[in-house]
Amino acid sequence: MVSFDSSRPEFEPYGFTCQRWTPVPMKRPDRHNEIELNLLKRGSLTYLLGGNSVTIPAGRLAVFWAAIPHQIISSTDQAEYFVATIPLVWFLQCQFPPHFVDAILHARVVLDPEPRVRGGDLEMFERWVHDLEGKDPMGRRVAFLEIEARLLRFSLALSPEPPPAGHDRRAEPVVIETGGLHRVEQMAGFIARHYTEPLTAERISRAAGLHPNYAMTLFKRTLGLSLIDCVTQHRVTHAQRLLATTDEKIIEIALDSGFSSLSRFHEAFKRACGCSPREYRKSHRLGAA
Repeated sequence: MVSFDSSRPEFEPYGFTCQRWTPVPMKRPDRHNEIELNLLKRGSLTYLLGGNSVTIPAGRLAVFWAAIPHQIISSTDQAEYFVATIPLVWFLQCQFPPHFVDAILHARVVLDPEPRVRGGDLEMFERWVHDLEGKDPMGRRVAFLEIEARLLRFSLALSPEPPPAGHDRRAEPVVIETGGLHRVEQMAGFIARHYTEPLTAERISRAAGLHPNYAMTLFKRTLGLSLIDCVTQHRVTHAQRLLATTDEKIIEIALDSGFSSLSRFHEAFKRACGCSPREYRKSHRLGAA
């Protein structure tokens, strides 16, 4: 059984995995550029995701983008739980409905609204652990196809409001060539590693070997948010975590998060969170009533 290793290099990839984990409090957040799936047999697990506490109950599949700092802070009933990781580019190649991709990539833990009360998910995760422990490429392929199908079923359960009559939203997939997806993954990973530094579209696109205009179009078309919006999202999430867990001054948090000025920080934070950093700290401070 696996537990988090705090000496693990930040942003080191896990790859395509499915393993049993022990839910122990983590000494620091983890970050890696994969989509992560969690399933608990019993009890519950609470993450600090950015600056928000998110509790995952037993029997409900939970999915999130693990490039967002995530840290287990508590659990009930110390049973093992399942963790599967899928490289971001593989997830994007699946062409899931846009509302599902958007929810995951906008720093949210997405919970399946339809818990598998008869244990179907537990049986599947057990199979995936077995398949991915082996060296049979066909077993790995079968596991991935089953995970893709499970996530597709999940995405359909999360369908947004019906579109206007005669309009089939799912008939309009955004098709990106595989090479383009790898470039998007490169840019997303670069942003996640360097968002606390001064970043421009030119610097980000250069990391993927692309012209800035093409890079911005490709990124927006694939992920549904602009390069700069992605940078801002990471910075705001970083600030949320510091506001909830430290006594740092707000100006220090702004600069530590990558913002060039306090005014830019306040503007971006208010737009993303609907409140000021000071108000956020009062209502989200860990341990506050």
